Amino acid sequence: MTSHHSGSLPKSGYAAISIVAALLTIGLKFSAYLLTGSVGLFSDAAESVVNLLAAILAFWMLTIAARPPDDIHAFGHSKAEYFASGFEGMLIIIAAGSIIVAAWNRLFDPQELQRLDIGLILSLIATAINGGVAWILGRAGRRLRSITLQADAQHLLTDVWTTAGVIIGIILVRITGWLILDPLIAIVVALNIVWAGLRLLRETSYGLLDSALPKADQKHIADVLHPYEKAGIIFHALRTRMAGPRRFVSLHVLVPGEWTVQHGHDVCEEIELAIAAALPECNVLTHLEPLEDPAAWRDQELDRIL
Repeated sequence: MTSHHSGSLPKSGYAAISIVAALLTIGLKFSAYLLTGSVGLFSDAAESVVNLLAAILAFWMLTIAARPPDDIHAFGHSKAEYFASGFEGMLIIIAAGSIIVAAWNRLFDPQELQRLDIGLILSLIATAINGGVAWILGRAGRRLRSITLQADAQHLLTDVWTTAGVIIGIILVRITGWLILDPLIAIVVALNIVWAGLRLLRETSYGLLDSALPKADQKHIADVLHPYEKAGIIFHALRTRMAGPRRFVSLHVLVPGEWTVQHGHDVCEEIELAIAAALPECNVLTHLEPLEDPAAWRDQELDRIL
């Protein structure tokens, strides 16, 4: 049984918004870098290129993830989202490496920064765009349970803090005249970007390894099953996993052997519908067994081994 939840836009529509924002911010940030010569602003602009590549891949993967199940992919295509978030994590780390290289060279050859006023204004406009899009994508990602949109939102939010750090650094350079502050802050920013990339890769690995549902979701399942347990029905071999926004739950339902097949089927159907109602986009599979059959309890021992 599966329940569906939809937003005002398809997920790929939000990725398209991210693509447009990335194109705008690339133009603004590279203009700021060319005007000022700041390696800090270069690091900021380089991350916007990563944003664009990640947004394009997100659009592609979200389009694939939206496809219905077919003969080859019976459980759907929702895991395609993890390719986008994993790729974004790797791109973030690569971009951070290029920033560190550029900043390291500038450490030994500090250069005077030019036309800071115009450069900072352009950076602030780009930051406002990224902040607004991050807020939109974050809300959509939580509502639609999309790891791709949430990853994109986190990346854009990191970009906002990156730009804020760069701007503060440039202001300090202007106040103090210490040109070395520009590359130093670029390196600090790059290390922060690496941390964001590693966090994305970790979240992606959890999804690809079929991690169990979060404790809050498992609590919802336990709450659904509790009234049936009080009525004498026993459950075991409960397994859960996630695939992008989709949830999968399977469990064995042990009932008195004298029940008719129809009665047992009706109860299983009721349980499946109740779990699907509690957890949106959830596929629930039950297996009916008689309480009195020793084989039903051996299933439980096998589950412990697995």
